[in-house]
Amino acid sequence: MSKGVTRLEDLAKMAGVSISTASRALNDSPAVNMRTKQTIWKLAREMDYPFRRYMPAGPIGAEATIAIVVPRPQGRDSGMSDPFFLELLAGVGEAASERGCDVLLSHIAPANFEDLSVAMTTSRAEGVIFLGQSSLHAAFNRLSETEGRFVVWGAQLPEQNYCSVGSDNPMGGRRATLHLARLGRKRIVFLGDTEAPEAMQRHRGYLDALEHQKLTIDPDLIVPAHFEVESAEAAIDSLIHRGVAFDGVVAASDLIALGAIRALKHAGLSVPGDVSVVGFDNVPFARYSSPALSTIAQDTAKAGRLMVSKLLDASGEKASRSERVPTDLIIRESCGG
Repeated sequence: MSKGVTRLEDLAKMAGVSISTASRALNDSPAVNMRTKQTIWKLAREMDYPFRRYMPAGPIGAEATIAIVVPRPQGRDSGMSDPFFLELLAGVGEAASERGCDVLLSHIAPANFEDLSVAMTTSRAEGVIFLGQSSLHAAFNRLSETEGRFVVWGAQLPEQNYCSVGSDNPMGGRRATLHLARLGRKRIVFLGDTEAPEAMQRHRGYLDALEHQKLTIDPDLIVPAHFEVESAEAAIDSLIHRGVAFDGVVAASDLIALGAIRALKHAGLSVPGDVSVVGFDNVPFARYSSPALSTIAQDTAKAGRLMVSKLLDASGEKASRSERVPTDLIIRESCGG
């Protein structure tokens, strides 16, 4: 092998295949089995072999390609149909476009380490963005031992070895709860799935705010709900029918908040007269709901730029450092002030 230059012949020799097989693998030919392709693609990346020019023709002029993979959801059961994920996807797409990059949306929905590994080794993109952690924190840590071409949208968790970009969820949950407490609300519900990493952090912010305001933490007011309207509506219906008194709701997402408002209206309760409601996400419909929804805004445009830059400009400690995007409280009609 010539110093500093990797040839097709070199890749074939390292992979233990013929030159023609190596060429077919680089062209994603169906005549080559997937395991052999993965081996050759991995070698090509490691040896800085410019195999992108051998890929099938795509959009003209792209500087790079980024693959987007959505792990099997935990909490957000609706996956890519969730309005917030669509906003986040738009943020990534716009950031990639500014950098002259193509974006590929993968059909793979990883549920374990093996699935993550397949998602990485079958992608010939320059990098992969995983939109969501689900329950894969340990698996992402393991993946980071051999792969550096990925970034995860999600919470920053203890003993994390991979790069993630996400919102300041604890502060968002805290600000939403403090706002309701300062409006005089005393019995504030947290409505959401507290096991999903991001919702768990929002719940932590809720608890911190209650302690700060010296309000009682009542387990009856911590109400599980999936990230969908129907689940939230059923949860609030149940709370009302059990006779649990409450005057505020901090929802883990805007969809959850909308479900809470529907249940309250069906029960003849006024929002915000009887119960104030704050959501989380600031998706487009929040301002058009009735009443218009107060919410915690996440900056999806900034998040998209950060994730794209982490992949394309990856060099040194700064590129691999996880980052938190600030959240903002948007006050509208649903909390009454």
